[in-house]
Amino acid sequence: MKKIFILAGEVSGDTHGAGLMRALQELHGGIEFSGFCGPQMKNCGGAKMLDWVEQAGVLGLWEVLKMYGWFKQKMAEALALVAEEKPDAVILIDYPGFNLRFAKALREAGFDRPIIYYISPQVWAWKKGRVKTMAKLLDLMICIFPFEKDLYEKSGLRTVFSGHPMVDRTKSLSRGWNREANLVGFFPGSRVNEVKRHFPVMLQSVKLIRAAVPDVKFAVSAANQSLANMMRGMAESAGLPEAIRWIEVGTANDLMQRVQVGAVASGTATLEAACFGLPYVLVYKVNAITYAVGKSVVKIKHLGIVNVLAGETVVQELVQHDFTAESVTKSLVTLLKDDAARNALTKRLAEVVATLGEGGAYRRAAEAVLTQMHMEEVANKAS
Repeated sequence: MKKIFILAGEVSGDTHGAGLMRALQELHGGIEFSGFCGPQMKNCGGAKMLDWVEQAGVLGLWEVLKMYGWFKQKMAEALALVAEEKPDAVILIDYPGFNLRFAKALREAGFDRPIIYYISPQVWAWKKGRVKTMAKLLDLMICIFPFEKDLYEKSGLRTVFSGHPMVDRTKSLSRGWNREANLVGFFPGSRVNEVKRHFPVMLQSVKLIRAAVPDVKFAVSAANQSLANMMRGMAESAGLPEAIRWIEVGTANDLMQRVQVGAVASGTATLEAACFGLPYVLVYKVNAITYAVGKSVVKIKHLGIVNVLAGETVVQELVQHDFTAESVTKSLVTLLKDDAARNALTKRLAEVVATLGEGGAYRRAAEAVLTQMHMEEVANKAS
C-alpha cells in the first residue's frame, strides 16, 4: 500500500488535486491519501483528507496577513500529519505562499522522501530567483504550461510538462452551440472580494453599452448562491433591479459558450474562456496595498496567462485604474460591432490554446508521480 500526502489550498487546486488523485488510483490501485484539501479531494481520498479550502483560499497580501496566526497553526498541523502518516511521497498543488514554506519545513524536519510539485508556482512572474531554492527542496516539478519546463530544468530540477487540465475539461463540457448575437457576459470572479470590486463597475457599464448597442442583452455568472445573493443586492443598490434576472448560478461553462463577448476577471476563468473560444476582455482590481506590492515584484509585462503564453497582447487587459465602466464599454462595444476584430481574436485564442497539449493531462501527471516514486525505491534499494 503506497501512501501519499497531498495538499491544495484553493478551489482550483482542489479540482486539479482530485483529477490527479483519480488518475493515480486508476493507474495504481491501493494508494492511501492524507492531506489538506477541498471537498472534491476529500471525496476521492476519504477520512484522512482535511477540508480547509473555504478558509485557506484567501486572496491578497493584506487578507493573508490578517490570518497569519491561523496559517501558522495549520502549518504545524500539516507537519504533524506527515510525521504521523510517514507517506512515500508528498504532492504540493500550486498555492505557493504556503506550499513552498511547507516544503522547506519538511526538509528541515528531516523528511527524505520525494516532494513533488504539481501546478508550478508562477515564479517566472514574480521571483525567478526562487527557482534555485525550489530545486534544492523538490524532487519533481510537474508543470502545465510549456515554457515552464525549460525554466526549471535549467536549475537542475527534474520537470515534466503534463499538459493543461483545462483542455480536457473544456472538451468534455463543449456544447457545440452558436453564440447568441449581442449577448454580453459578465464574469466578476469566484471570491467575495473580487465580486465586490468588479461587479459594480460592470453594472455601471450597462447603460453605456446600451447607448452604443440598443438591442444588447446581458448575462452574469455567479460562482455560488451566496455570491449570487450578494450580487442581487448590488444590482438593487446600483438602481438596476432588472440585472437580478441576468444572474445565473453555477453555469459559467455554458455561459462562456452562449455569450457573444465577455468581461472576465483575471484568473483561471480567463484561460477557460480562451479554451471555449470566447472573445473577451480581462478585468482586474485588488486592494490598493496588494496592487502596490504586486506591481513592485511582478516581473512580466502581462497579467493574463493567454498573453503570457503568446508573448504579446492577445486579450486586452483592464487592470486597477484602467478598469472603468468607460473602458469596459469601449472594449466590449468594439468586439460586438467589429466582426473582423472579434473573429481575429477567436482565431488567435485557438492558436494559443493549441500550445497547451491535446488532452490527458491528469494521467500524464499521475504517470510522472509514480515514475518518481519508483525511481526513489530503486535508489533506496541500490544504497
